[in-house]
Amino acid sequence: MTLTVIATLKAKPGKEEALFDTLSALVEPTHNEEGCLKYEMHRSHENPGHVIFVEDWENRPLWEAHMESPHLQDFSAKQDDLVESWELFVGEKAAG
Repeated sequence: MTLTVIATLKAKPGKEEALFDTLSALVEPTHNEEGCLKYEMHRSHENPGHVIFVEDWENRPLWEAHMESPHLQDFSAKQDDLVESWELFVGEKAAG
């Protein structure tokens, strides 16, 4: 069963571009990870400090390995300086 993850992040005031640049650097290495089926980064037109990732993974263990990857660990070390708030949805497609 495919795992769907939606991560919503909001930049701290004045950190919008720094967050965008930092998150953009996650896309390519994540696409190369085992189990990554989709990893899309979206940025709001109305609020450039609002970024959403839409992800599909083969299974939860492979997503959990992604969360321990060097590039995610690097981001985790920077997030307190850049991120005002974030929310994570982890689930599966239920219909359609």
